[in-house]
Amino acid sequence: MGEKLLMKGNEVIAEAALRAGCKHYFGYPITPQTEIAHYMAKKMPEVDGVFVQAESEVAAINMVYGAAAAGARVLTSSSSPGISLKQEGISYIAGAELPCVIVNIVRCGPGLGGILPAQCDYFQAVKGGGHGDYKMVVLAPSSVQELYELTVDAFNIADKYRIVTMIMGDGILGQMMEAVEFRNQEEIIPADKSWATTGTEMKRDNNMVTSIYINPEMLEKHNQKLQAKYKQIEENETRVEVYNCENPDIIITAFGTVARIVKNVIKTAEKEGIKIGLIRPISLWPFPTQEFEKYAEVPKAFLSVELNAGQMVEDVKLAVNGKRPVHFYGRMGGMIPSQQEILDKVKEILK
Repeated sequence: MGEKLLMKGNEVIAEAALRAGCKHYFGYPITPQTEIAHYMAKKMPEVDGVFVQAESEVAAINMVYGAAAAGARVLTSSSSPGISLKQEGISYIAGAELPCVIVNIVRCGPGLGGILPAQCDYFQAVKGGGHGDYKMVVLAPSSVQELYELTVDAFNIADKYRIVTMIMGDGILGQMMEAVEFRNQEEIIPADKSWATTGTEMKRDNNMVTSIYINPEMLEKHNQKLQAKYKQIEENETRVEVYNCENPDIIITAFGTVARIVKNVIKTAEKEGIKIGLIRPISLWPFPTQEFEKYAEVPKAFLSVELNAGQMVEDVKLAVNGKRPVHFYGRMGGMIPSQQEILDKVKEILK
């Protein structure tokens, strides 16, 4: 590793993208992620890159489509209502099999919502917020260090599979400052982009980038190709942290910043003779189903703690498959659960 700096989460995302070889950023300001755009506006001229503040989120995502089609490493970022506006473009990009990275620093909703932390975009991210049978890789960091490392990984994953990759955080993660240790050099995995629209110089046939397949047989074949790719990603790119799961009384599952609160709950509960484990999905899609299957019969119950009305809990229930009860505790509207609230819920389940 190299230099260690104290930085804000949003700025770390932008710096990580630059270190990963991203020289194209298109976006539109919306809190609580605007610092990403600010950082890119300042830094892109220094690396001979392109920064465009588009006239809207709709315009920004279509600029991403164009840059990705030309083979560029490209980033856009927004927060919940802005991501909603990008959904049609995201579906087009997924259909055209173009690699790009999208950051969603989630604000609470529905509607315009507020800028305080929330995880209420889980369904939108992992179930496909746009139209059609498509998937995005969705990575959920829980620290500023992970924001850096997973952002670099996101670009490599996007290029490797020609897929949209999302970094999903919340207002705490985007705004907090923590020490982050940068590597001296990033591992930028080279990708074959012979499909890109880079100009033929009359030396090869034209490349065509499209998601339009009018013939139903061709469209079905294209969809089958996508589903095969998604299966490959599920086998190779699932990421999860398993913590303190050797014979616990209960296993809590949480992602992002909420998992940090849970780790403190685990310490407090241990003093009271309660053993809590934690399964933290780092990739929300592909979901770490196998880890839940592995521990499905170990605890007395599972508890999913989230900043929403109970979205990831559905995937936990599917993974546990009825072998143990799965409970839920959540806060909404920008409210954060306290350690005591979570511990009280654990005691209620175990009594």
